[in-house]
Amino acid sequence: MEVFLQQIINGLVLGSMYALVALGYTMVYGIIGLINFAHGEVLMVGAITSWTIIVWMQDAMPGTPGWLILLCSLLIAFVVSGALNFSIEKIAYRPLRNSPRLAPLITAIGVSILLQTLAMIIWKPNYKPYPTLLPSEPLHLGGAVITVTQIFILGATAVSLAILMYLVNYTKLGRAMRATAENPRVAALMGVKPDTVISATFIIGAVLAALAGVMYASNYGTVQHTMGFLPGLKAFTAAVFGGIGNLGGAVLGGILLGLIEAIGGGYLGTWTGGVLGSQYSDIFAFIVLIFVLTLRPSGLLGERVADRA
Repeated sequence: MEVFLQQIINGLVLGSMYALVALGYTMVYGIIGLINFAHGEVLMVGAITSWTIIVWMQDAMPGTPGWLILLCSLLIAFVVSGALNFSIEKIAYRPLRNSPRLAPLITAIGVSILLQTLAMIIWKPNYKPYPTLLPSEPLHLGGAVITVTQIFILGATAVSLAILMYLVNYTKLGRAMRATAENPRVAALMGVKPDTVISATFIIGAVLAALAGVMYASNYGTVQHTMGFLPGLKAFTAAVFGGIGNLGGAVLGGILLGLIEAIGGGYLGTWTGGVLGSQYSDIFAFIVLIFVLTLRPSGLLGERVADRA
């Protein structure tokens, strides 16, 4: 039972990060029908930007509380990631908006590779230790262990999701986003500016990805230029699992995928005496993707729609 509870905690923490990134995928897809495969690199840029600010502040302002350094680095990561995703949409995706779907898809992959290469040139390819800024003493919970960083991850995710749901369902921007997703031409006739709404969607997705990137770096203690690729791919899997285009589905898919991966990897290591374990946990995410695409391509909360002539 202790092992099970520990894997549940690990899965919720991992799933929270997947859910935040999956929301970026699903919002963009819901509005313009694009899979932004560069989204994982936005996570990476947010995490490395945060690391840069933390290292600079620790050198320039010794004695500053860790939580304040983390907060400042997080806010700057939000700005940098938001500006980056805004630029990506305007430069790379907007000119291809009415093109065949394959063109923006290939462009997204190209942007992903470009961002990885630029990050490697700017920050070098070596792994960089991410400083521990929150108390590191573990807390015991019913035989399992949870850290302050993991509590912060769970709390920040819950608050972010609540704010996003309020924004989408109860604000003017949220109504404009839903109208643009439904029919951008009709929304434009009603006074909505689709380009502005789409740019805002990319910025919101980038902020969530930057938050997930800082969480990921804080939890695993390292940053590197390729760190966004695998979490981005798994978050896409989570979005498909829950129902791409559905915000609730992205959250559900992220949490479930994190739980499946943590429990599967944990028990695989237990059953094999440590020969197999967390290093093979990635296979569970893609097994889930294969099953979902085979048995229910629309996802858990996605709607089955017929092709229109």
